[in-house]
Amino acid sequence: MPPFASAVLDRLRQYDTPTICNLIELFDVRPRNTGYMDGRIVACFPEMPPIVGFAATATHRATWPPRGGDVYGSLDQQVERFAELSGPAVVVFQDVDDPTAAANFGEVMCTVYQAFGAVGLITSGAGRDLEQVRLLGFAAFTNGTICSHGYTQIGHVHVPVHVGGLAVYPDDLLHADCNGVTSVPHTIAAEVADIADPFVAAETVVLDATREAPGSLARLREARQEMAARIAALRKQVSRQRG
Repeated sequence: MPPFASAVLDRLRQYDTPTICNLIELFDVRPRNTGYMDGRIVACFPEMPPIVGFAATATHRATWPPRGGDVYGSLDQQVERFAELSGPAVVVFQDVDDPTAAANFGEVMCTVYQAFGAVGLITSGAGRDLEQVRLLGFAAFTNGTICSHGYTQIGHVHVPVHVGGLAVYPDDLLHADCNGVTSVPHTIAAEVADIADPFVAAETVVLDATREAPGSLARLREARQEMAARIAALRKQVSRQRG
């Protein structure tokens, strides 16, 4: 990972995921209704702070017995490929069973992932051992909880997957918290981090106005105009820098 990238990730981690989504919109790099996971993917531990990392993708199934090997037969291959990422891993599973047959992860798998530098896990399937995983401080996002691992099989590793309506490619930069999961284009990540403080300050204008003059429409209108002007200025700044 380039030396500057750690600082960029640290700055991105200071903001919640909705703010990151708002910032990405200023760059007009994708439609506003794309680039994030839908409501099927929910934080298991909403009290945990945001995570930022690079997608370590894989498929998962648990309906049928594996043809050979033990239940964690592909785990070593999966963590070995963390080294190919641009920074800390976020494991991303696409569960290919329909419906989900068993948990995609538990305490053992998350302990291994964390030991190899991963900061969290996202799956379109289910998880288990949630209290143990919570104690690890390992963020997890799922579509549910199932008590058994069934015939757990990690399938294809480091391939494009589809989770929560979002296509995720290996090494995609992801930002996630209690509000959901979004991807951050590599090409604008540093710029997103740079404009986060002034953007939050612009929104604070309205928040402060409603606290200072509750019930005042005139003060609200004035504050909203100021916020809009500040955000418009940020958009122009972004456009000039990229133009």
